Formats: sequence, structure tokens, C-alpha cells
Amino acid sequence: MFSELNYQFWKVRMRIFIESIDRGVWDAIVNGPYVLKMLLDNVYVDKSYWTGDESRKAQYDSVAQNIITSSLNLDEFFRVSHSVH
Repeated sequence: MFSELNYQFWKVRMRIFIESIDRGVWDAIVNGPYVLKMLLDNVYVDKSYWTGDESRKAQYDSVAQNIITSSLNLDEFFRVSHSVH
């Protein structure tokens, strides 16, 4: 569990744990969530359909959120839960 006193230890352990589950989940943490957009008339708009690969990439963000929030103590969870969509 993460508390404000053990960040460095927690950070290293979480990276190892998350990469062991799927490297794509770690990439979602580093690069941000996968946003499905397409170029239409020179403007990027939300894409209304997903390929299997796109769906898998989008799922990485949800998996990352679940892993991280599950590893926080109650105080830290409430601190970050306001920013989780």
C-alpha cells in the first residue's frame, strides 16, 4: 500500500508489477490513455467504432486505474479519486 512516506519504494514496485501484467498497461500510464480519434475533413473527431486492437489499447487505461487505486491507502485514494473519470 502506498502512503505518503514510501513513494520511492511503491513507485518501483508498481512499475515492476504493472509491467509483469502487460507492458501495454505501463505504456498507458507513461503516455496517457488511448484516445480514439479519426481525421475527418482535416479535423480530429471521436471515432464511433473500435477495432479489436483499439479496444484492447483503450482497456489498458482502465486496468492501470484499477491497479493504482487498489494500491493506495484510504487517504491517498480520496486524494486522487476526484481526478479519476
